[in-house]
Amino acid sequence: MIGADGGLRALQLEVACLIPVIQVQHEPEYVLVTLTGDIDFAAVTVLRDRLFASAGTGLPVVADLDGVTFIDAAGLGVLAGAARRAGLHGTRLHVVCARRQTRRLFRLTRLDRVVVLSGSLDEALQLLPAGEGPPATAVAV
Repeated sequence: MIGADGGLRALQLEVACLIPVIQVQHEPEYVLVTLTGDIDFAAVTVLRDRLFASAGTGLPVVADLDGVTFIDAAGLGVLAGAARRAGLHGTRLHVVCARRQTRRLFRLTRLDRVVVLSGSLDEALQLLPAGEGPPATAVAV
């Protein structure tokens, strides 16, 4: 898009919103991974590293997808792999997702049978086997 001044400012802002951000918070009883932006083939390497490391801690992992604007098969594959890894370490992957389109993808791919799907972060935290702790350090990518 060309802005009012004839420049590409509006397009640059729109593209910047699509860059994924992955924040990881290590809590005493779980790990919270908050995702925003587009989760596609370009983002899966970093996402895989973060989610697999989190799933290997032995703590439940909560992946908050409420800020995700797009997710493709590569992103769903990383979530499935993280769920398997969490299972190998005796825990589960919980996914927070209120967007109807994304929840539909989970149903169509049957990923909703592999992860615990919640409509809100509060709901996901209530499903955890232990209580929540205070927020810890966040790391953004």
